[in-house]
Amino acid sequence: MSQTPANRRSKNITEGVARAPNRSMYYGMGYQESDFGKPMIGVANGHSTITPCNSGLQKLADAAVIGLKEAGANPQIFGTPTISDGMAMGTEGMKYSLVSREVIADCIETCVGGQWMDGCLAIGGCDKNMPGAMMGLIRANVPGIFVYGGTILPGRYKGQDLNIVSVFEAVGQFSAGKMSEEDFCQIEKRAIPGSGSCGGMYTANTMSSSFEALGMSLPFSSTMANVEDPIVAYTSEAARVLVEAVKADLKPRDIVTKKSIENAVSVIMATGGSTNAVLHFLAIAHAAGVEWTIDDFERVRRRVPVICDLKPSGKYMAIDLHRAGGIPQVMKVLLNAGLLHGDCITITGKTVAENLADVPDAPRADQEVIRTIDNPMYAQGHLAILKGNLSPEGCVAKITGLKNPVITGPARVFDDEQSALAAIMANQIKAGDVMVLRYLGPKGGPGMPEMLAPTGALIGQGLGESVGLITDGRFSGGTWGMVVGHVAPEAYDGGVIALVQEGDRITIDAHQLLLELHVDATELATRKAAWVKPAPRYTRGVLAKFAKNASSASSGAVLDRFE
Repeated sequence: MSQTPANRRSKNITEGVARAPNRSMYYGMGYQESDFGKPMIGVANGHSTITPCNSGLQKLADAAVIGLKEAGANPQIFGTPTISDGMAMGTEGMKYSLVSREVIADCIETCVGGQWMDGCLAIGGCDKNMPGAMMGLIRANVPGIFVYGGTILPGRYKGQDLNIVSVFEAVGQFSAGKMSEEDFCQIEKRAIPGSGSCGGMYTANTMSSSFEALGMSLPFSSTMANVEDPIVAYTSEAARVLVEAVKADLKPRDIVTKKSIENAVSVIMATGGSTNAVLHFLAIAHAAGVEWTIDDFERVRRRVPVICDLKPSGKYMAIDLHRAGGIPQVMKVLLNAGLLHGDCITITGKTVAENLADVPDAPRADQEVIRTIDNPMYAQGHLAILKGNLSPEGCVAKITGLKNPVITGPARVFDDEQSALAAIMANQIKAGDVMVLRYLGPKGGPGMPEMLAPTGALIGQGLGESVGLITDGRFSGGTWGMVVGHVAPEAYDGGVIALVQEGDRITIDAHQLLLELHVDATELATRKAAWVKPAPRYTRGVLAKFAKNASSASSGAVLDRFE
């Protein structure tokens, strides 16, 4: 490498600040003279007691500290915030979720850059921890590795596995008179049995799995359970691997390339991952300076089958995937089918193909989670990019698990989530309707909140396949049904979604990749001329800053896209 950590730090000290005061600050923390020749490694610790997703992270941060010291490095711990999507869902707090992605990225970039760190190990659990950490690591571009806090184990009631989505769907069932109050209360109490991130192939597990495929996490590490012991040992190993990467000067932008992003997206498609992955990988690619557009997801979708039977549109949980062979087994199946770039370098210093060399060519016969390439769940991927006059920049639909992903029906228009949910709960939404939830985009929300409460209620009432729902907001990774999100341009920017009126006919057609409003161009022009942009919901603070600076969802809703 061009400069050793000690040389980099010495250069910074002699050219930037007086040597003695700089070193004196370290002596005040117990450093010895011999420590100044060791790499300074940041540990970005997402531990908090805000959410079960992050409440089990401290043991991993402790293991990282021990591992770094044993590998001859100086750990420097700093915190990163988190917002619990599951807890904030359906409330004003949900507007802060996507905002937190940017805050986490800024946190890591600021601490690593400000303290002139030689590397960074980032630990996260809840949904936005992962993309926020990855964006921060890429921006800082010192050797970095991501450590996932681990998935949750399933809850259990009446012989059925439970997870956080079970609760949201139970709300719809209870309101429709299809569930007793006792069952509803028991599901609420039992769905989350301990620490770890939401247990299906929802956003947290989607992002952790994709980071393993990206090459920025250790093989086998992305689907472990937080409460099971091996995750601590893997964190110690991640610390050792990171110190080796510092010695080799192997940086995130060496690893995160167009080919490695394509590998990550291929695994997302193969595992039936979250719609949020589209938004987050657009942002990650932007941070890395990689040319990657929303149309690239559709290109990958067409060639990569869904080979994993995972919730929300399948049967199994992330821990079941881990026990069936994990992401390495999925990747080996894809690699053998010519659907991965085996020559991509990873944080281990090895290529993807080298990491997978000892993984069996075929999934084990005693499991049903991972299928062979010639017996997929679906022949093509599940995250379709739809376009049409309602979304000329593109939008995202999760099309697997539906008998017929086509609907044309009358628009039921709502300018906020709460009124839409109230209409569902009051049984005002009927089969054949197409709900339009708008002014919920990056700027209009602001913060592009997730719509799990309305979609979960629809599923619970048995309307998941017969009612369409489109929004310029987002969906939870646990959402499934006839739903289309990330509609761009958003309503707040005067997108066509702002011009929809009650009763207009709308078509969602995943076969033709179409989202169309059946109103002629002349009438739309008249409506556009009469449209008035709403006043901003916030004029101060972090939500106002996000609304002012966020790019379109079609480019990742990032804050530093200056054109």
